[in-house]
Amino acid sequence: MRLAVIIGSTRRGRFGPTVAHWLAEQAAKQFEIDLVDLATADLPATLPDTDDETPHEVAVLSSRLAAADAFAVVTPEINCSFPATLKTALDWYYEEWHAKPVAIVSYGRESGGCHATAQLRQVFSELQAVTIRNTVALPCYWEQFTADGGWPRASAGYEATAKLMLDQLVWWAEALQDARKRRPYQP
Repeated sequence: MRLAVIIGSTRRGRFGPTVAHWLAEQAAKQFEIDLVDLATADLPATLPDTDDETPHEVAVLSSRLAAADAFAVVTPEINCSFPATLKTALDWYYEEWHAKPVAIVSYGRESGGCHATAQLRQVFSELQAVTIRNTVALPCYWEQFTADGGWPRASAGYEATAKLMLDQLVWWAEALQDARKRRPYQP
């Protein structure tokens, strides 16, 4: 099965790639990984009118998202929400998300990105995707580095949390894949 790991932050100096690569390493035991970095996707910030032609960058990412059996979104929490660039990326697509599971990994200050996660659940529900109950929340993530700069500290316990989330993601990905094969999803 194919998992698209989406790096939701495009901010300079961002932590998202560190988390996404760590998650991809954990998930590679169960999925084929497609790492989607919104910083390099070059999606236009302005959505078109319904009659406008689809921009090339949007079409390229569309095929990658459509090929995914599941998604893992890595997002920071900024002002109690997720980044605008992530929202724009979600809004560019519709059918690509249908009847597919989404895991959310968030990071931030004391909340660990839980506000961003709650809002993403609402958006993915509207996109007719299924969010996984268990998440990975990384509060004060900067404190979880080892003395040599490695992340995360073994004592952080993130591997066990990620494994639980990924096991649930596999279950949902298989169940929804089987369902889509038996009967195409009709919104």
